[in-house]
Amino acid sequence: MRTLIAMIFGSLLTVAAVYVHDTMATSTITNGMKADTSDSIVNWDVAARKWHNIKETAHTAWLKLQSVNNPASTKGA
Repeated sequence: MRTLIAMIFGSLLTVAAVYVHDTMATSTITNGMKADTSDSIVNWDVAARKWHNIKETAHTAWLKLQSVNNPASTKGA
């Protein structure tokens, strides 16, 4: 159990560190006007789009699973 919690904590810490790095690398406040020369680690727009697709796919699968397990509720009974 401790190993699982450590893995989850490590993943969250890694994502947080990358987010902070990318925020500092692309911020014009911290870097003046040369923010476009620094590369970010993650393309957050693409990551957000993929996360949205994953959530939609999971939601659709959940609805299909519910309709298979409970067919009476979908027939308007």
